[in-house]
Amino acid sequence: MPRNSKHSRHSHHAEAMRRDITSVAARLMAEEGIASYGFAKRKAAKQLGVPASEVLPGNQEIETALRDYMALYQEDELRERLALLRRDALEIMRLLEAFQPYLTGAVLDGSAGRYADAEIEVFADSPKDVEIFLLNKGICFEHADNRHNGSRAGPNQPEARLRVEGGDTTVQLSIYPHSLERIRRRNPHTGEVAGRANAAAVAKLLESP
Repeated sequence: MPRNSKHSRHSHHAEAMRRDITSVAARLMAEEGIASYGFAKRKAAKQLGVPASEVLPGNQEIETALRDYMALYQEDELRERLALLRRDALEIMRLLEAFQPYLTGAVLDGSAGRYADAEIEVFADSPKDVEIFLLNKGICFEHADNRHNGSRAGPNQPEARLRVEGGDTTVQLSIYPHSLERIRRRNPHTGEVAGRANAAAVAKLLESP
């Protein structure tokens, strides 16, 4: 058998496995609420009986497949869920107006899944300022892991993260110093610059059909 033919068959097999892992990982994230791309890929490979090796797809491939899956199988459910998340986020943003709030993440870009929370960035001299403000307003919150979506600690990471009760949903609040307001953070999975929107922009999103 020609060597090139054998290599070609191996490449086709590896590519087919890569597509299968991508598809299963996307389904797991959509249906089970798995947030970690790496864990979803490893679980998908295990289900398919494929060793976790070089055939594992990249995060951007999973991201694309996840959007396609949700659009195909969860469209109506997620449209209602997205509107609810944005309404609750806007309510919190208006409450926290003094801290320059921005909506970011999946609720902003429209890719929020069944288990997603709204993600809001705020800016303050100290996280305590935000915490005291919430306490004075009678808003329930709890401290969350400061490592977000698998991102490593670094100079542009939030000083604190809070889980805030926002109506019928939960809001993930990341508190940064004022000096970082102009810094545009990147999606920890894809490396792309993450979008963000102020309260006025979120209100316009809610007005859209």
